[in-house]
Amino acid sequence: MKTLTGYIRQAATALRFLVLATVVLGVAYPLAVFGASQLTAPFQANGSVIHDAEGRPAASALLAQVAATADGVQDPRWFHARPSAVGWDPASSSASNLGPNEQKLQDAVTANRNAVAAGEDVAPSQVPADAVTASGSGLDPEISVDYAMLQVPRVARAQGLPEDAVRSMVEARTSSGVVAFLGQPSVNVTTLNLDVAAAGSK
Repeated sequence: MKTLTGYIRQAATALRFLVLATVVLGVAYPLAVFGASQLTAPFQANGSVIHDAEGRPAASALLAQVAATADGVQDPRWFHARPSAVGWDPASSSASNLGPNEQKLQDAVTANRNAVAAGEDVAPSQVPADAVTASGSGLDPEISVDYAMLQVPRVARAQGLPEDAVRSMVEARTSSGVVAFLGQPSVNVTTLNLDVAAAGSK
């Protein structure tokens, strides 16, 4: 009987601990983290969702949104993101994992440089490095200011917008402050293309 009583006491203690751990770690802690994130960084906590000119959810500011054909040809009406090892598929994230001395990477860089130069009607030497190399995630929406400015004439022409207006959009979307200080000024292609879409619909 004493042995049975001891087992029951141990089981009751374990059950009480399970209930307590469930309440604290399964309910209270997640709610506290959720509440803190909603108070301090609601935009980031909710997926960094950005909206179009009509207020509808359009995309995440953290992911490149690319209009491209199955073979990777991007629509000339929009600013282009960096090349992607995953075809800009948000369901996956990966780099090419190719080393700088691998011929496959060198061939891809050369092909990308020639394609960008032809699309933007410039010499291959004018094509920035980020226009021909993929990011680590393959989904990075940020491009250099040089690459964004390189695309201004094409986008303006395709959208029927003044180049100065499109250039002003790039300048308005160029990062500054702490973000630029810790890295370098960059432009978010996703938010920039929403600006272009809004201007083109007027």
